[in-house]
Amino acid sequence: MKAVIYRRYGAPSVLEYTETEKPVPGNHEVLIKVIASTVTSADCMMRRGGTLLSSILLGIRGPRKKYQILGTEFSGVIESIGSKVTRFKPGDEVYAFRGFGTGCYAEYKCMKEDASISLKPENMSFSEAASTVDGSTTALFFLKGKANIQEGQKVLINGASGSIGTFAVQLARYFGAEVTGVCSTANIEMVKSLGADHVIDYTKTDFTQTGTSYDIIFDTVSKSSFSQSRKALKEGGKYIVTVMTLKRVILALLTKLSRKRKLIIAMSIDKKADLAFIKSLIEQGHIKTVIDKRYRLDEISQAHQYVELGHKRGNVVVEI
Repeated sequence: MKAVIYRRYGAPSVLEYTETEKPVPGNHEVLIKVIASTVTSADCMMRRGGTLLSSILLGIRGPRKKYQILGTEFSGVIESIGSKVTRFKPGDEVYAFRGFGTGCYAEYKCMKEDASISLKPENMSFSEAASTVDGSTTALFFLKGKANIQEGQKVLINGASGSIGTFAVQLARYFGAEVTGVCSTANIEMVKSLGADHVIDYTKTDFTQTGTSYDIIFDTVSKSSFSQSRKALKEGGKYIVTVMTLKRVILALLTKLSRKRKLIIAMSIDKKADLAFIKSLIEQGHIKTVIDKRYRLDEISQAHQYVELGHKRGNVVVEI
């Protein structure tokens, strides 16, 4: 099968479009023909290496395996199933999350049937479904699962035009919050169209200096800090950040002891229930995806180069 691999950490040029062995499903696995995947900032981070998290998960000096296939989310069609699989059948159209298990930049992928897989939304294309997986479930995990968002609360989404941000705006609106999005000038109208009540242009205004306070500040791009943002949090307010560092983990533990403002950092791994919930919201017309650019699998280096510029709107899709 065709796949994109890398044997060492580095720039997008380390990615190789090549032929690899087609996987065979085990007794409890499904074999999925991959139709679409995406390029996320997490994919770029894992390709570059050099971070504590990538070293722990993938290897210190380079991938532990002979080669590694990137790709954290995808959609496709189940081609065959293992002898003991009961949850899916051949022909099922699915979307799924691999996380740091990766492996989605390929024509086929095996996954256990109890992994983060769900039937894809019926009213979405495969490209749209693939671009929905991680951004929507991460936004749901933090807003509802960790911050317990409530109707009537004031919520600020920093990075409102990115993958997680576009879904966070829509979900916060769905849960009845008053939503403020923070983005660049070029993305203001798009963020408004997703349901934001207010939009702050970060090139002109620092949201921490406006005098407005929020119940939840969700920094989806990790461009702010808790120390800067706490003045914009109400007492009992929650500051959410998605990128995990040792300093943030320690600070989150310390703020957990306080009844005042809290920093929340966590990692969502099992997404089965969240994918099913997101599927229902999409089919009911409550949320949609935003796709910036589409690339072929053999154009994966260009896709990584584009994502690393840091200006993508929503999602970048790889059509397998």
